[in-house]
Amino acid sequence: MAASTNVDRSITDPRSFVQDNIIATAHLLEYARQLDYKLERFIYFSTDEVYGDIETGSHTETDVLKPSNPYSETKAAADMLILAWARTYKIPYVIVRPTNNYGVGQYIEKLIPKACKYLKLGRKIPLHNNGTPIRNWLHAEDTASATIKLIETGVTNQIYNICGGYEQSNLETVTKLLTVYGLNKPHEDYINFSCNRPGQDVRYALDDSKLRTLGWEPQKVFDEELSSIVEYYKNKFIW
Repeated sequence: MAASTNVDRSITDPRSFVQDNIIATAHLLEYARQLDYKLERFIYFSTDEVYGDIETGSHTETDVLKPSNPYSETKAAADMLILAWARTYKIPYVIVRPTNNYGVGQYIEKLIPKACKYLKLGRKIPLHNNGTPIRNWLHAEDTASATIKLIETGVTNQIYNICGGYEQSNLETVTKLLTVYGLNKPHEDYINFSCNRPGQDVRYALDDSKLRTLGWEPQKVFDEELSSIVEYYKNKFIW
């Protein structure tokens, strides 16, 4: 589960992402290979970004990987390492590829806590590419329950997408956040639209029907969870 995950940082410092996401994964695989006891499963958290973007439809687990930034490329490379170690050294694995996670306690560089932090500092929220990129949101508890389901069912040597099924543009996400934050000015007054991300992915979308055949489905609804999450970050300022 440990990784460097921020796209913007991967663009400015790609070497650290190679170290954290590729080389570190290779170290863990080598450790798993050399264990004195038989490893039950090597469970690896990948990302929807390894597929690259998709304007319509959704990606399935068998789609070709087309990462488009240093972060997603290093995650895709780690996926390939796992598949190679599995074939060569018989390391049993499960790769999960979730969509955008949200919830309380999230690292401050992610959109929702970052937006709350900027508001508390009296600064405008930076929003790439006019907020048009579309993301699919998955609550952290749903990610956890999906992983537990995979552990309990005992599946091995498989890849599973995990999708929250809640798709919206980044601008829609921030607009909803501003509303529940209780701000009365026009929302445009709180957003900085001047920043653009090189190689921006326009939309991520996953088909997780393979996982749902095991009896899992997300329980959390984004619009019902957002108020309590924003309240958490309003009361717990994180530097």
